Amino acid sequence: QAITAEVRIADVVDPDDVDLYRDLAGGVVAVQQLHGSANPIGGQSSLIKLRWGADANDMHIAGSPGFIKFALGENVKQSNWGDHGSRFPQTRMGVEQLMYDAFHRAREYDLEWRAWQQEQMPQGRRTVRTNPTRPAPRRDLELDALAEILRKERFITCHSYVQSEVLMLMRVADSMGFHVNTFTHILEGYKVAKQLKAHGATASTFSDWWAYKYEVNDAIPQNAALLTRMGVNTCINSDDAEMSRRLNQEAAKTMKYGGLSREEAWRTVTLNPAKALHLDAHMGSVELGKDADIVLWSADPLSIDAKVETTFVDGVRRFDRAVDSELRKAMTAERERIITRMIAAKKAGAPAKKAGRKEHRHWTCETLGEAP
Repeated sequence: QAITAEVRIADVVDPDDVDLYRDLAGGVVAVQQLHGSANPIGGQSSLIKLRWGADANDMHIAGSPGFIKFALGENVKQSNWGDHGSRFPQTRMGVEQLMYDAFHRAREYDLEWRAWQQEQMPQGRRTVRTNPTRPAPRRDLELDALAEILRKERFITCHSYVQSEVLMLMRVADSMGFHVNTFTHILEGYKVAKQLKAHGATASTFSDWWAYKYEVNDAIPQNAALLTRMGVNTCINSDDAEMSRRLNQEAAKTMKYGGLSREEAWRTVTLNPAKALHLDAHMGSVELGKDADIVLWSADPLSIDAKVETTFVDGVRRFDRAVDSELRKAMTAERERIITRMIAAKKAGAPAKKAGRKEHRHWTCETLGEAP
């Protein structure tokens, strides 16, 4: 299935994933969670605050706008090749046509629902309905999400690399009357910065990832700086569990590659992402009236020496290095107590069971293999 707009990351948020805690330890307070990039039109992303210790529902940012994941490039063309056959689309032109077809269906679906709702509305003082007995149209969760895009009620975050496809999606959006909110990765963004600015799109890119596949042959580490200077709202994103807890260092690289100022560099992981996610009214900077999302650093956060001492989310301490150190000592002591007890039990003749291990896999945009 190449269109999966009905699926929702919010339904599968794991509040106990240790990577969320590790992100807090790296000074991250909020995350946009997106799935991989196998489908041209994927599922709905979630926006969460890292309220470590809360359940999944309480991590959701109340009042946050809806987002959905799109993808372009080799991933969507090749992700379904194999022994079980392949699916449409297999070309970049096919990706464009699939999107057009989907939005035409969504427009017709939305018009059908609007017509039915109009029929159910009271007509004048006599409250006569034109056709109150006609059943409602069949509900389609996939088309619901696409219709929300057409109504500008849901925003697109699109995995992208090469300039031709970035331009293609903006043309599709312009012709169908919707807007592309964010192009992620967009390693050829520097080539189309003028068009991105005119469209009003955000560029969320890597600091210095390139040459890892054919699509990124023209990637340059100065991309973020060039986009910033062209007036494009530019962010540094992670696509990796390790990178996500070192976004301060990723931001600092924009000073090395392209010479951004300290404030410009810091904005790429603070205020600019908040603007991209339409959350800047209460997140992204330290101002009166905004959420108390505060990170205390041991040194300049744009230096390699910086470590997070404390992370507050909504004014609540969610990570503290001193507390973490004490917890680690307690965990080590408990582990040693359990092992000592197990050894004693085995020496006393208790039956033993072979230990097993279940690997925790990290899923990224480039994960195309089957689940383990």
